Amino acid sequence: GWRIAMSTTGNERGLTLRSPGRFLAAADRLVGLWHERGAEAELRDRVADAVIGARVREELIGAGASRFAAGGTIGAESSLNKVFWSEYDIALHETALDLLGAEGELADTAWSEGYVFSLAGPIYAGTNEI
Repeated sequence: GWRIAMSTTGNERGLTLRSPGRFLAAADRLVGLWHERGAEAELRDRVADAVIGARVREELIGAGASRFAAGGTIGAESSLNKVFWSEYDIALHETALDLLGAEGELADTAWSEGYVFSLAGPIYAGTNEI
């Protein structure tokens, strides 16, 4: 029972190889948006944080996949990984909306739709509340 559930949850949270590509692509788009719009230092730093976060996510998943492929298990770090990516996704999209200014409030842009989707991450992947 619970061991299977915990193993499944750990694998779902800790070994989703598709998500690093999603975050790397979003971070690249964010850098492009920053170059288009220019920005004050605070937003520049948040864009840099988004790029760093995408690379950290890539490394975390790569390390977990390597460990799993070598016969290891994915443990409690999967829960920390989940909190990281779900909060990272929101911060990345908030930065994009701040770069867009009033235009970011439009409901039919990829960034606004991505933001709304990111808000669901802490819920659909399990709550971030302790």
